Amino acid sequence: MPATVIHSVLLITGGVPASNAWVRFAGGRVSAIGMGNSWRSAGTGEAAGSIGEQAGDVEVIDGSGAILTPGFIDIHVHGGGGAANEAGAEAIRRVLSTHREHGTTRAVLSLVTGRPADLVDHLEVIAGLTNSLPGVLGSHLEGPFLADEYRGAHDPAMLRSPRPEETAAMLAAANGTLRQITLAPELPGAEAAIRAFVDAGIAVAIGHTSATYEQALAAFGAGASILTHTFNGMPGLHHRAPGPIAAAVDSPHVTLELINDGVHVHPALAKMLFALAPGRVALITDAMVAACAHDGDYMLGSLPVRVNDGVARLVEGGSIAGSTLTLDVALRQTVTECGVDLAAAVSALTEHPARAIGRGHDLGALEPGYLADAVLLDASLHVKQVWVEGQATLTD
Repeated sequence: MPATVIHSVLLITGGVPASNAWVRFAGGRVSAIGMGNSWRSAGTGEAAGSIGEQAGDVEVIDGSGAILTPGFIDIHVHGGGGAANEAGAEAIRRVLSTHREHGTTRAVLSLVTGRPADLVDHLEVIAGLTNSLPGVLGSHLEGPFLADEYRGAHDPAMLRSPRPEETAAMLAAANGTLRQITLAPELPGAEAAIRAFVDAGIAVAIGHTSATYEQALAAFGAGASILTHTFNGMPGLHHRAPGPIAAAVDSPHVTLELINDGVHVHPALAKMLFALAPGRVALITDAMVAACAHDGDYMLGSLPVRVNDGVARLVEGGSIAGSTLTLDVALRQTVTECGVDLAAAVSALTEHPARAIGRGHDLGALEPGYLADAVLLDASLHVKQVWVEGQATLTD
């Protein structure tokens, strides 16, 4: 695979925009970055070039007028393109391919609440793919340790409190690839479960919870470090009962997930969250099977879902059941509808989610030594090209 130089772009990485910048990929990693015409001396020869032009063993891409960002990282995604993560390896490949067209280069594969034996099987499948399929960062268990009152689109018959033997079985099945687990900290046994998961290096997320401010704050103090889809599946902010949202804002190590599709959260509150927790918001999709598919009837785990006008709701009860969002749409919503600075919005797609799952050292930035995952956007923030470990993935 030849090295690649992308030049004359607006580079956004680390929360900082840089005009007329260039980035060089080699060996699957970022090998150099710079400004102006210095890319010509970065081992590229003297040929300028356009997309596809070869200069020796280097592909030179003129990115004039375009924006280059690190690859988008989705730490909470259930499906897309008509496929769900629970349906096996081929379905997962379709999910990844679907979201990659919209800028997602890496994903933590989320699983909905299910039977213990099924969850173990799904964790084993994802464990097998994590080290072999580019783009898979591991698994996320969204349940089954959730509060019934805020269960959302999770089967109430399968919700339960954590038990040490089930926790141990999950850890064994994941074999070091469980990246995140969402649980309700007020449940019996949750305190011990939080300790066990944190000790195993897993990011514990608080969500689908009726926890008070004090209960959530205690969980964050015990090592929980993510708030699952902030505002959804939890009590709202109240002036006498601030709840888990305020507890997350008050805990500087906590990353706050946000489904910013204009349906789950009002733009005014999405904008407010960026102001309340600067540097700590992670944009996610929480996408289900119908993302980039069509309206109609689907299943989310064991529950029937109907999608109308791109909004997924449970057939019984009408609760929102995930989303049909992609991260490029979340970026445009954040910038154009919520008025968030572009660099801050990009960080919420890249460095913040990478850091939340312990991959801030090699993902989420375009800096020398980092994996060469990148997205080239046009001026209207639509995806033009995607690279994973320096390999272009989109074709005309």
